[in-house]
Amino acid sequence: MKKTMTMLMAGAFSLTAFSAMAADTLRLQLQWVTQAQFAGYYVAKDKGFYAEENLEVEILPGGPDIAPPQVLAGGGADVMLNWMPSALAAREKGVPLVNIAQPFKSSGLMLTCRKETGITKPEDFKGKTIGVWFFGNEYPFLSWMSKLGIPTEGGPDGVTVLKQGFNVDPLLQKQADCISTMTYNEYWQVIDAGIKPEDLITFKYEEQGVATLEDGIYTLEASLADPAMVDKLTRFVRASMKGWKYAEANVTEAAQIVVDNDASGATTLAIQERMMGEIAKLTAGSNGALDPADAERTVATLLSGGSDPVISKAPEGAWTSVITDAALK
Repeated sequence: MKKTMTMLMAGAFSLTAFSAMAADTLRLQLQWVTQAQFAGYYVAKDKGFYAEENLEVEILPGGPDIAPPQVLAGGGADVMLNWMPSALAAREKGVPLVNIAQPFKSSGLMLTCRKETGITKPEDFKGKTIGVWFFGNEYPFLSWMSKLGIPTEGGPDGVTVLKQGFNVDPLLQKQADCISTMTYNEYWQVIDAGIKPEDLITFKYEEQGVATLEDGIYTLEASLADPAMVDKLTRFVRASMKGWKYAEANVTEAAQIVVDNDASGATTLAIQERMMGEIAKLTAGSNGALDPADAERTVATLLSGGSDPVISKAPEGAWTSVITDAALK
């Protein structure tokens, strides 16, 4: 009897070990450091949504020196997050990126300006210095200026572009009249630095009709040609969207999960809770499926770059509904 029990226990242990080993692995490259901007993925991992799909997902934080398209192209990740302008620009340069899901429905990008500069409307940007993020984040701005007919080489009829770091110092130190901010992050850094909301004026890209898609999920064309990877990606998107909807409905808990996963310890619950509240406004209305009209609007914005557009022609095969059609049915 003792021998039988030992064999049964050994068998059960082996089965458990096999089950753990059988989980499919997937590497996700974020486009920035750990924060509520990526809460849905951390929630999906923390709450076991990936495990329910038999997935072991490794979430790779980004940073100022990490370009997700390069990581993906180099085999360092299986899937990545990226803004569509950056992804389309990379695709045109030869990196076969494909959008497989779009958790963010709205754009959080805006310019934040000091009212004392006299800026009240976009046309007032002429002759001003504007802080702009690069590394692919400059594309929406350049397209917007082209649409307005405002040169970006400086001068009284143009704007002087200040290559902005990922901070708000240029506005605080009055090196720039306006800077790039996100509704969920840098804008609040300006407020936390002591500038009152009434002393600022903001221009949301969404309200100016030049918003482009942000924080989409991308993979390589080769992955979509592999049935096993397509199956993994389908499960990943399904679990990730479950994580996003949970995060939207449980802002404080989602923020705490983000804080718990931040190895740097550089953030606080209060900051992440505020950020999560703003992020929920951007993911609201999306079930993960890309709306082709939103993608086509993004392409039209990028093509309106005058003599130097972000992309030279409308892309083909840059997005697919294959994954979300299967994940969301």
